[in-house]
Formats: sequence, C-alpha cells, structure tokens
Amino acid sequence: MDLLARTGRAAMAVGLLLCLPGCGTPGAPQPPSLNLPDPVGDLAATRAGDQVTLTWTMPKRNTDRTTIKGEVAVRICRRENDAGACEAAGPDQMTEAGAAGVYTDTLPAELRASTARPVSYFVELRNRNGRSAGLSNAATILAGAAPAPIDGLKAEVRKQGVVLSWTPDGENTAVRLERKLLTPAQKAEQRGPLAPTPEAEQQDLIVEPGAEQGHAIDKTVRFDEQYAYRAQRVARVDVGGKTLELDGAFSPAVQVEVKDVFPPSVPGGLVAVSTAGENGATPAIDLSWQPVTDSDVAGYVVYRREEGGGWQRVSAAAPIVEPAFHDAQVKAGSTYQYAVSAVDKGGHESAKSAEARETVPQP
Repeated sequence: MDLLARTGRAAMAVGLLLCLPGCGTPGAPQPPSLNLPDPVGDLAATRAGDQVTLTWTMPKRNTDRTTIKGEVAVRICRRENDAGACEAAGPDQMTEAGAAGVYTDTLPAELRASTARPVSYFVELRNRNGRSAGLSNAATILAGAAPAPIDGLKAEVRKQGVVLSWTPDGENTAVRLERKLLTPAQKAEQRGPLAPTPEAEQQDLIVEPGAEQGHAIDKTVRFDEQYAYRAQRVARVDVGGKTLELDGAFSPAVQVEVKDVFPPSVPGGLVAVSTAGENGATPAIDLSWQPVTDSDVAGYVVYRREEGGGWQRVSAAAPIVEPAFHDAQVKAGSTYQYAVSAVDKGGHESAKSAEARETVPQP
C-alpha cells in the first residue's frame, strides 16, 4: 500500500473518533405525552336519606405538569368491597379543570336495604382518548337501611335534670339526642365577671348501645332556660379504624322549660347533746348535722317539739348558714325532739330530717 493511501485511511479514522462524542448521536428516547389529568385526592362523601353527595376539587394540571384547558370527563363509580369491581354510578359528566366538583347519587334499591355496610365511591378523570391516571381516594359511606325513627319522645323536668324517654324497639343502635337552647343568651356587656359561661345553642347527647333502653337524663341543663329535644337512632360500623355512622330520621321535637320548683335534699345525721345548768349556767341542747351538698342551699331551719306537742320553729326567721344550732330555751328535766330542714335560694324547703331526742339533765 502506498503512502498516500495509508495517510487517507488514518485521517478518516481520526475524524470518526473525533465525532463519536457528539456528531449527530441521538439522545435517550422520551416517553410520549399522555396528557392524563392528575388524580383527585380530596374526594368526600355524605349520605342523607337515599342521596349520597360527592364533592372534590378538579386538578389544574396533568401528569406532564402542563395546564389543563377546558373540561375534563369525570366518571363516578362505587364499590361495595375491596375485591369487587368499581361500578359506574351514572353517565360521565364534564367538569371544568380547577373547579369544585359535585355529584349526587341516588342509592339503588339493593344498597338501601339490609344491614348497614360500607360502600366506597371513587372519581376517575379521563383525557380525550378515554385514558386516566387512576382512581381518586376512596370516600366511604354506609349503605343499607337507615335505623327506624324514634317514637314517643318525652321530656320531664326532675331535680337531677331533664329525663328523656322514648319507645324502645329492640334495635342495638346508639341514640343521638339533639338539644337546642330556645331562650336567648344574655349579651356579653350585660354579663358580670362572675357570670356563668354562656351555653352553646346546640349540643348532642349520645346514648350508647347497651345502655338503659328508651331512657336518658340530661344533667347539664340550667334552670330558667327553655330547650327543644329531637332524637334519632345511629348505626355505626368500624371501617379501617374509622367509625362511620348511618343516621335515622329525627323524631318530632319536644320542648321543655326548666324551672327550679324542687326543694333541696333532706339533712341527715342530726345529733342532739344536752348540757346541764351547773354553777348557775343555763341548760342548753347543742345540735349538729351533716351539711347538704346541693349547690343552691341557702341555709337550714330548726324545729322543736315537746312530748305530745306540735312542731315549732326555734331558729331565726332567716335560715342559719352553718349546720349547727345552740338551743338555750330549754328546761332542766324536760325532753325535747328536734328536726332540721334545708332551704334553697328560691325559698323551697325540704322535708324535715329524722328526729333527734334529748333530755336536759337536772343540775
């Protein structure tokens, strides 16, 4: 081979080596753009009667991180168990990207019957080619027949609170008692620093299954207020550590005015101890008793009678505050019987206590 040929081949080899790093070599292949809407992540569901309302937020971007323009096809489906298929709840709907999505599903007859059980809803967003990036988060409600309405709700004011009763029907469900305050609260500027905290306008009392059927006591009411009560049965099912509820219809409301017409508790433990009138001292009988713990007690009244006589009030006109009394209006050698009653701030007086009998000794 002559020198010229060898020189040409060498030059060509050098040129090829120099072009290997970047002379027209293609890069790594890129996946095609699918233009799939991002999946919904905030789907929520609530059931009221036979209607299930779904709400969610439509994404603004697709999986390529580009802005979605126009409307997106939305498929709603439901699944009764994790292994089953997600069945369409109705025809697809078109919803604007970035908008608030809403859908109302009427439960079919088979999902309105039998016992309470979980059913999960999903939203699937599809592109123009009918493809999606997957289902949304699950939003679970309880299907099945709602608990029976409560009949015969009654409210009666007692000293310990409002006694609520209704007709039991044997269902092993919880009962929700809804209480509404009907009397307007005082304005803040009219309340003093020692005034009680205003009541909430609405509060719920839950009677758990297994508790006394058809009966409850609301001990949190306040005197001189008016309330309205409604009741409903509530079925509960634990799903993945979360308790779901299926509410029955509310009963008609009953109203009650809470008036303090109840006397305080009867004092107990009355003891009478006499002292003789020695060395010129006046004979006397000292009384003591256990204090009444009612919050509205204003004081006590002491009564005395002699053998065969009637009761006479021996304490002052105003109730005495302390649970003790010194009776110096007695005679040596006489026997007396005592009883004590409690009086509240409204002037209501309890029944008399058990009697204590004592004889004043001769000096």
